[in-house]
Amino acid sequence: MKKLIAVITFLGLGVAAYFLWDRLPQSGATAGSLARPTTAEVIQTNISFAVNAAGEIGPAEQVSVRPEINGKIEQLPVDIGDRVQKGSLLFKLDDKELQQQRASNLTDIERARLSLEKAERDNKRAKELLADKLISQELHDDIKTTYELAKNALDRAQKDMAITDERLTKTEVRAPFDCTILTRPISTGQAVSGSGGFNSGTEVLTIADLNAMVINAHVNQADVPRLKVDQTVELAVEAVAGLKVAGIVERIAPQATIKNNIKGFAARISLKNVDPRVRPGMTANIKIPVASADNVTAVPLAAVFTEKNQETGQYERFVYVQQGESLEKRNVKVGVSDFFFAEIQEGLAAGEVVSLEVPKEEREKKTKQLLGQRPGGDDGVAAKAKGAGVATSGGSASNAPSIAKPPVPRAAAAASR
Repeated sequence: MKKLIAVITFLGLGVAAYFLWDRLPQSGATAGSLARPTTAEVIQTNISFAVNAAGEIGPAEQVSVRPEINGKIEQLPVDIGDRVQKGSLLFKLDDKELQQQRASNLTDIERARLSLEKAERDNKRAKELLADKLISQELHDDIKTTYELAKNALDRAQKDMAITDERLTKTEVRAPFDCTILTRPISTGQAVSGSGGFNSGTEVLTIADLNAMVINAHVNQADVPRLKVDQTVELAVEAVAGLKVAGIVERIAPQATIKNNIKGFAARISLKNVDPRVRPGMTANIKIPVASADNVTAVPLAAVFTEKNQETGQYERFVYVQQGESLEKRNVKVGVSDFFFAEIQEGLAAGEVVSLEVPKEEREKKTKQLLGQRPGGDDGVAAKAKGAGVATSGGSASNAPSIAKPPVPRAAAAASR
């Protein structure tokens, strides 16, 4: 019985091995079908290269509203989110004490006026008596001094009245412009201190004009030279899907700052035609245009290779064009490029097919040349490859002599060439 079980198990393993071997070619074919493409067609397309920066949206005008004098909130008719027109009442302080002070000032003014009228009559009479030599000069001078003091007393009472009236006007605080209430940390009946105090006063409200919004962005120092005042930039608001707005660069800081370990410059960008869905505190992505080209001949960046010409010392750009069963090496002139395509100004036409890899024959040829120039190990091959201007694609010896893809060309550098 045990022998029978062993034979059946052995046969089962053999059948499983056969089916596994039979399916291996199919799996290989499937893997090959999923491999990345090795060729691409030359196309006509639009290329636009831009650098990106992020910033926070905020109001162009934001004011912290604080009373100028001490007092207690009597009226607070606004709340968070309310839209207030210019000149409307924001809050009012209790003015009972000031009204009492004003009544006292009125009494002081009336008393000083009566005293002045009496002193004026006495002074006039004293002048007449002195002219008739009925009183002494000393008595006349004393009466005149009393008259002058009465005038000063009236003037002082009137000034005290003016100060009280001015303080009364500060009990009402009105909107300096059309605004929206952002915060309101104070409630009715709460005592507040004036802005003349040591703590700059109590903040009652925060208001802002949401019809004029700006973005304060931190632009990388490498991208600042491409940014100019009055330049139009494109903005995308993260919180509002699909919303694209235009902005204008208002100012760029003259000195660099470090933010999130990145050295850059603060830039202020004003928004045009603010969408009502945009609110302070939202994040905006700024697209700074650098270069663009419309309806140009282009190929994927992977199809463009770079190699140093040993005779001229200049770097050349070239592609491998498919000609039947073979590939032709052809020099090209590259224009504007982005992160995916490169403009071909000379050397290619739309519809041609280019290779995304260096031909096998070319790789083998380069390998033999380098091995023949310097006998030695793999380090010698890599060193010669670097000296010959061949871009290596990896750290292994087998990849060292291949003419790999160049670094992503920047638009400005490509345009200058």
